[in-house]
Amino acid sequence: MNEFLEENLGTLVTTAGTVVEGKTAVAPEVVRRARRRIDVDDLFEGVRAGNRTKLARAITLLESTAPAHKVLAQELLVKLLPFSGKAMRVGLTGVPGVGKSTTIETLGLKLIEEGHRVAVLAIDPSSTKSGGSILGDKTRMSRLSAADEAFIRPSPSAGTLGGVAKATREAMVVLEAAGYDIVIVETVGVGQSEVAVAQMVDTFAFLALAGAGDQLQGIKKGVLEMADVISINKADGKNLRPAKRAARDLMTAMKMVRSSDQVWTPPVLTMSALEDDGIDKFWQAIEDHVEAMHENHLFDENRANQQIKWMWSMVHETLLQRLNANEAVQTESTLVEKQLRSGQLTPTLAAQRIMEAFDKGRAPNAGLDD
Repeated sequence: MNEFLEENLGTLVTTAGTVVEGKTAVAPEVVRRARRRIDVDDLFEGVRAGNRTKLARAITLLESTAPAHKVLAQELLVKLLPFSGKAMRVGLTGVPGVGKSTTIETLGLKLIEEGHRVAVLAIDPSSTKSGGSILGDKTRMSRLSAADEAFIRPSPSAGTLGGVAKATREAMVVLEAAGYDIVIVETVGVGQSEVAVAQMVDTFAFLALAGAGDQLQGIKKGVLEMADVISINKADGKNLRPAKRAARDLMTAMKMVRSSDQVWTPPVLTMSALEDDGIDKFWQAIEDHVEAMHENHLFDENRANQQIKWMWSMVHETLLQRLNANEAVQTESTLVEKQLRSGQLTPTLAAQRIMEAFDKGRAPNAGLDD
């Protein structure tokens, strides 16, 4: 581990509180009790050795919302970080029913045959009412999940922005440190999940269908702007001709939303993941995109920019947590919500009142230990 990481790890351990709940940092004693149950060094050694049980426990630690667990999770990540970053990161999105799981399974089995180790982070949508998830991706990818060279981790989106599981980025670090050289992130295919996933992968692939409503399925311009590879799936049987027609339509649409002076022109392909037809070309397009990024010296720059975006997303999330936990905000929100319901206040003024309450409710020297 380099000196910089060692220094940051020391700071994390001595303060025992980069996680703040309300106004109180995590008490060192709480962290010590958690450490008696969770051996970070043991998890580190297990992950590096490729122990699947320890790998699953490490990701579970990352997903935990317990304040003490967050501290231990960061300790583990700092240890693992020097051993990560060497995998190819691929994002896959598309409307529900487009065949994402079938595509990943067919592709994953092919990659394993070629000597790769494949990890899949399948983001499962959480219910907005109960907060629960089905987490059925292992069932949909039964053959791939049974392979020793594959690791599939279904994770609930847990209400995070874009439906992306909160710990997905960190789980990628753990999987790479465990020796998986290809990490595929499957999105829920709804809302803003595409944006979040596109900002954490090297290549962002979009799957579409032909014959489902209009040919472009109401595809948002933003998705086409982000996609590096596009493929019309289920191009078989009577769907073959409509798929080819939809591919032509998408190619025309791409010319309208993508600049012609870019170093990469996203290809629009057709394939049938179920019949294993066109998967090779699909993967070749992904490899070609990564190679183009390297040749134009954009690969490392892209990953560096992703780290910065990751930092700011964590800042925004932490601020929201502190806002929700602030006692003054909780008191004020009850009042302004009543006034909003009765029409006595506008949403803009209500938001201003909440922020004023937050500012007043913080100590003058507010910081990590405020």
